Amino acid sequence: MKSTLKSAIIRLAFASLLFISGLADASADIQVEYQASVTGQASTGQLAPYMLGSWNQGKYTEGNGLWQEAGLIKRLDMNRRFDWSAGFDYIAGIGEKAEYARWDEKTETWGESSLRRNAFRVQQLFGEIKYRAVYLTLGMKEQHSLIVDDRLSSGDLTRSNNATPIPGIGAGFIDFVDIPFTKGWLQINGEIMYGRMMDSRFKEREFNHYEGVFSQHLWYNYKRCYFRTNPDKNLYITIGMQAAGMFGGWDAKYKAGVIVRTEKRGFKLADVFQMFFPREGGENYYTGNHIGTWDFKADYKLRDGSRLSAYFEWPWEDGSGIGRMNGWDGLWGLQFTSGRQGAVNKVVVEYLDFTNQSGPIHYDPEDNPFNPLTGHAQGADDYYNNDYYGAYTNYGMSIGTPFLMSPIYNHNGSLAYLHNRARGFHAAIEGSPTSWLDYRVMAGYQKAGGSGRLPDYTRKSTVSAMLDVTTRPFRNTPQLELGLKMAMDKGELRGDNFGAQLQITYRGLFRTGK
Repeated sequence: MKSTLKSAIIRLAFASLLFISGLADASADIQVEYQASVTGQASTGQLAPYMLGSWNQGKYTEGNGLWQEAGLIKRLDMNRRFDWSAGFDYIAGIGEKAEYARWDEKTETWGESSLRRNAFRVQQLFGEIKYRAVYLTLGMKEQHSLIVDDRLSSGDLTRSNNATPIPGIGAGFIDFVDIPFTKGWLQINGEIMYGRMMDSRFKEREFNHYEGVFSQHLWYNYKRCYFRTNPDKNLYITIGMQAAGMFGGWDAKYKAGVIVRTEKRGFKLADVFQMFFPREGGENYYTGNHIGTWDFKADYKLRDGSRLSAYFEWPWEDGSGIGRMNGWDGLWGLQFTSGRQGAVNKVVVEYLDFTNQSGPIHYDPEDNPFNPLTGHAQGADDYYNNDYYGAYTNYGMSIGTPFLMSPIYNHNGSLAYLHNRARGFHAAIEGSPTSWLDYRVMAGYQKAGGSGRLPDYTRKSTVSAMLDVTTRPFRNTPQLELGLKMAMDKGELRGDNFGAQLQITYRGLFRTGK
């Protein structure tokens, strides 16, 4: 049943790609970009260091492996009233297995389960149409943040470039659009997407079957609404909210190797509306697991064409977070973008704090009408973890920020974020000293102490860093790139790990039609 549904979604996405292609005028000038790469990776650990395995859409998380990737994409022409886009990207290769602790329910003994990604997988497969400023997308497509820089930031808190794309259908504004009657002083951007999680088998093999929430066959929802002032001015501001969530499917809660609760939700059409307009009801208060951020960004243009940006993302999972009752929790960043290419093109500095989520006690007198206690304790926050839907991940990688250690790194087989009470710093710089050389340097420090529900009284820290160098060694063949990444982790939280990645990439384009 699982493979049948996955195949059906892939076939549907591919059919949409062919249908959209058929809508295009055969005589039109169509430009198609293509790329092919070979990637080799080696690490001292079973999984890649934090900064080597993150921010790559979940492609290369294994510590050691060899992969070949290739893809085609026809992008939207923003100057045309009606246009279409389509893309396909695959990865083939093999990576080292990672070992996870596994409880054998029959023998009541601990053992191990090995896990790695499939030797062949589709990374992207989508079709897209645009009419004026509105678009519709069907399939698996890599997404990008409108607040943070995907290459340099620690990552968007709601939907980053850290995990494998989720197949689904989405619609929204292709870019910021002028709001009528504001004379260009105010713009709006919005998106809504529904998708199906395809990582059930992966989670079944990773889970220890001893402690925690084990969820399967979940559905996914994402939506955002941003407002932006006139970007032609020297100072302009972007503000709004993102919201995401998982719903449907089923879950089982384990304690000491025993299932103490199960809930079969399935998929109902009413869930689609209740994820868009949440309302109270049921044992878990609202349909689905909701998570999101309040977002803000201010951009200031300098005279030489450079730009200074200041931004924040404030996380929320319930009313206390939406009402800003969790102190300074969130992502706070500054970015400098140079007006010309050179030794320093961009610099990013960020502070992250997730330590103000309240403790493990939540007490609402309305839920306990016969209890004489009338006080209200708004607690039990547990960022990215949910007691009915599990962790906010796809194939073990955080869909939100990769700064918090993704559950794929829990070799004890837990599917939860074990250390989401954390704070730290992140910094990055990139430049192009010559026409044939680009570099990127990233570094971060983090100290964590367990989770909101299970605090760890011994704080664990880690230092991570990465050097990324890309060269185009042949002047007559600028399409050929050689890339080298080296990354390390040092500390109790992530352990000591060193890794390197070598990648050879060729990019090009061809035209059809006129």
